[in-house]
Amino acid sequence: MAPCYAAAERPPAAAELPGEPPFTRGIHPTMYRSKLWTMRQYAGFGTARETNERFRYLISQGQTGLSVAFDLPTQIGYDSDHPMATGEVGKVGVAIDSIEDMRSLFAGIPLGRVSTSMTINSTAATLLALYVAVAEEQGVPPDSIAGTVQNDLLKEYISRGTYIYPPAPSLRLTTDIILYCRQHLPAFNPISISGYHMREAGCTAVQEVAFTLADAITYVEAVVARGVPVDEFAPRLSFFFCCHNNIFEEVAKFRAARRMWAGIMKERFRARDKRSMALRFHTQTAGCSLTAQQPEVNVVRVTLQALAAVLGGTQSLHTNAMDEALALPSQNAAQLALRTQQVIAYESGAADTADPLGGSYYVERMTDEIEARATEYIRKIDSMGGMIRCIESGFVQREIQDSSYRYQRSVETGEEVVVGVNRFEIERERDMTILRVPPELESDQQDRLRAFRATRNAAQVDAALNALRSAAAGSDNIMPLVVECVKCGATVGEVSHTLRTVFGEYQERVTV
Repeated sequence: MAPCYAAAERPPAAAELPGEPPFTRGIHPTMYRSKLWTMRQYAGFGTARETNERFRYLISQGQTGLSVAFDLPTQIGYDSDHPMATGEVGKVGVAIDSIEDMRSLFAGIPLGRVSTSMTINSTAATLLALYVAVAEEQGVPPDSIAGTVQNDLLKEYISRGTYIYPPAPSLRLTTDIILYCRQHLPAFNPISISGYHMREAGCTAVQEVAFTLADAITYVEAVVARGVPVDEFAPRLSFFFCCHNNIFEEVAKFRAARRMWAGIMKERFRARDKRSMALRFHTQTAGCSLTAQQPEVNVVRVTLQALAAVLGGTQSLHTNAMDEALALPSQNAAQLALRTQQVIAYESGAADTADPLGGSYYVERMTDEIEARATEYIRKIDSMGGMIRCIESGFVQREIQDSSYRYQRSVETGEEVVVGVNRFEIERERDMTILRVPPELESDQQDRLRAFRATRNAAQVDAALNALRSAAAGSDNIMPLVVECVKCGATVGEVSHTLRTVFGEYQERVTV
C-alpha cells in the first residue's frame, strides 16, 4: 500500500455511470435517492411464536424486510424430537418442524406485503415449500411472494458445515429450486450466493470475491446444463457478502465484485440482458469482528461496517447487535442495530448520491487490485477443474484456513490491533443482560410436534413421501413434490430422511 495515491493511478472506471454495465458504480442510476436499501434484520430464536413477536417488534420499529435464522436441527434436517437435536432446539435460531410452526412464525404478517429472506441451505427446498404453503393459505398469489432463500450448498462444504447430501445431489436440489422459482415464483430470489460465511471463517476480501463468484459460475453452469437460457434465470440470482472494518477495502471489494460479475456473465455466459449482469447483494456486518470484551465498542464497529456497505452500494443490509459475541441479540440491542441503519440512511448523507467514493484515487486503485487478484484465483480454480473439484480436494478450505491462521497470528503478536482485546483492555467488564433460551423450550416444542403428528392423515403423508422418494431417484424437479409433502403434514425431518435414503449423506474427505 502506497502512502498516498495521485491522479496517475486513477483508472477509467471513475468515468462510468451507475446503472449501466459493468455496474462498478452501482446497479441503479440514482441508487438510494430513489429507494433506500432494505433494512433486513436477521432474527430467530426459540419457538415460532417468540420469533414472530420479535419480527412484529422490529417491523414496528421501521424494519423493511424480514430475515429468518433457523436452529441447527432445522438446518440439518432433524425434527426437534430426534436424538440428534438434543440440546440444540431453538438455540441459534427458530425451531421449525412443520407447517404449523411456519403458520405461527408469520401469524399476523401479510406475506404479500413483506419480503422475507431465509438463511437455509440443505433443507432449503422444504422451508421454501412451507413458506409457499403458508402464503397460499393467506391468499397470496405466487407472483406476489417476494424474498430470498439462501440455497447455497457449495459454501456449506467450504466454510459452514450444515450440509447433508453429497455435492452432486446438493447441486441438483439447488438448481431444482432455481427452476421452480423461475416457473412459479417470479418475484422470489431462488439463491443467495454467499461469501459471508467464508469471510467469517477467515478468508480475505479478495478470496471472498473470488470464491463467491466461482460458486456462482458453478450454479449458472448447472442451470444452463438443464437447457435453460441464461437470461431466463440470471436476473433473479442474488449474492450475500460480509462487511469488515476497513471501509475503503470493503467499498472497493463491492465495486470489484460488480464489475467482475458483469464481465463473467457477458463474456463467459453470453448474457444479453443487462439485468443478468447486475450483481444484486445483501450485506451483513462482520460477526467475527465482534468482541465479548467491551461489547459496547461493537456499536462503533458495526456502524463503520454498515457505512461501508452503503457506500459500496448494497441492496439489503443487516447490522449485528452489540451483544452477539455473548448470546443471541436482546431486543434493545436489536433495536439499536436497526437504528444504526436508520441514522446512516437519514442523517449521514451517504445515501444522497450514487457511489460517493467513485473517483477516489485510493478506492479506484484498490478496486482494480481486488479485481485482478480475484480474477487470478478464478483462473486457477478453472485450471483445477472447477469449484466442486477444488472443494473436494480441500484447496479452497486450505486457502481460507491459511488466511485465518495468518490473521490470528497477527492479533496474537499485536501487529493487528483489536481494541479491548490486545490493546486498551480494561480490568473488569460491566455486567450485561443477555438473552437466554429457557431449557424447557425443547420439551415444549417436542410436545407440540407430537400433537401435530397425531392430528394429520398418516396415510396421506406416507403417500406423499413415497412420491417424493420416486422423484428424487429420477430426474424430475422435486420441488412440487416437496410442496405437496408439507401441505399434507410431512415434517422437515421426514422430508430430509426421505431424501437421505436416495442421496445418502456426505462425509468430508479432505486430501492434505
